[in-house]
Parts: sequence; C-alpha cells; structure tokens
Amino acid sequence: MNPDFGEVWVYLSASPLTALTTTLVAYLMGDWIYQKSGKMPILNPVLIAVIVITIGLTVTGIDYWTYFEGAQFVHFLLGPATVALAIPVARLLRTMRSGFGTLAVALVLGSATAAISAVFIAELLQASEQTVLSLAPKSVTTPIAMGIAERIGGLPSLTAVCVIMTGIIGAMLGPYVLNLARITSWDARGFAMGVAAHGIGTARAIQINQEAGAFASLAIGLNGLATATLIPILYSLWQWWGGS
Repeated sequence: MNPDFGEVWVYLSASPLTALTTTLVAYLMGDWIYQKSGKMPILNPVLIAVIVITIGLTVTGIDYWTYFEGAQFVHFLLGPATVALAIPVARLLRTMRSGFGTLAVALVLGSATAAISAVFIAELLQASEQTVLSLAPKSVTTPIAMGIAERIGGLPSLTAVCVIMTGIIGAMLGPYVLNLARITSWDARGFAMGVAAHGIGTARAIQINQEAGAFASLAIGLNGLATATLIPILYSLWQWWGGS
C-alpha cells in the first residue's frame, strides 16, 4: 500500500465524520431500496443499513468501537427522538382515554408474553442462565432493556443485540402477522407493534398510519414501565420455583 494512501486511510478510518457519513449513507441506501420495493416490510431500511455497515466493517477491518465513537451522535439522538414520540400521543390523548382499560390489559398480557416466551424458548434450547436472563427484556427499548438485564444478572451487551433484532424482525413481520390475524383497527395494530417491536416497530407504524404511530408511541413508554416492573417479579418467582 502506498505510504501516503495508508496515512490517509488511517485518518479516515478513525475520523468521526467518516463513521457518521457511512451510517447515514447506509440508511439512505436502505430507505431507497425500501421505497423502490413498494415499502415491502421485509426490506426494512434499518436491516439493510445494518447489513451494509457490517459488511463494510468486516472488509475494512475497522473494529466496532472505533466505528461507534464516530457514529455515537446518531446514538445520542435516540433520546430526543424517543421524547418526540410524545407529540402524536398528545394529539390523540382524548381518543386513548376512552379505551385505556383495554390498553392496560393488552399491555400487561403483551409484556408478560414477550418475556415468558423468550425465556421458555431459551430454556428449551438449553441456553445458559445468563443468556436466558439477557433475553427476557428483549421487547423494550434498548436503555431500559440493558438496565433490566444488568439488574437481574444478564449481559447488557447481549440484550442490546437481541433488542435490535427483535425490533427489526417485528417491523418486518409484524404487518403480515396482524393481517393474518385479521386485525384491521389502526389503534390495535399500532399498539401491538409498539409493545412487540419498540422503537423500530413504532417507526414502521408511523410510516403506515398516523393513528397507528401514536398508539405505538404510547406502547413504547408503557411497555418499558410494565416490563421493568414485571420482569423482576417474574425473576423472583422463577428463582423461588427453581429453589423449591
């Protein structure tokens, strides 16, 4: 390799602007493919961006943490973006109040099902206890999920990966599953996407319908609260059952 080019490459690979630009270009590429496909759920822009970036890091030999140091500005924006989801919720607050009891029941059942099914499948596949605990909070937004996993003895890094994959798979397959279940109400569809697939599922719901996006936004916050409450209780019961 030419020494001058080598020096330039070292600079570019460590430059925050390069990582940030790569992230944005990868997502724009994924969104372009998604739009050209007629918005097929299976061609989720986030999934395409993840694949493109993974291939790029593997080919160039750049480690993830070097990349993350440059792309962390996008990570920082997750906080404001999550708070901004309150805007569509506020616009439909009156509508939501009338069916809050139904939403509460759906929330508790959905949150418990997400955690119990993940643990059951992991146990069935004979995963280690730490892996099982890492999978339990997979259906809530990343910061809350990582905090829960750390609290009950899981691996926060593994939980983060599971949360992202859950969101991507939920956004891809959620609309198909809801269609098969013949669920046509935008309220129900949006709330289901928010509970099952957190932020990525909510982004998908917002793209489809404003009302669905509002209910998905509500579901993210409520599911985070419900899961943070339910999982420690279920974990204590699990320990008691195992020790009895």
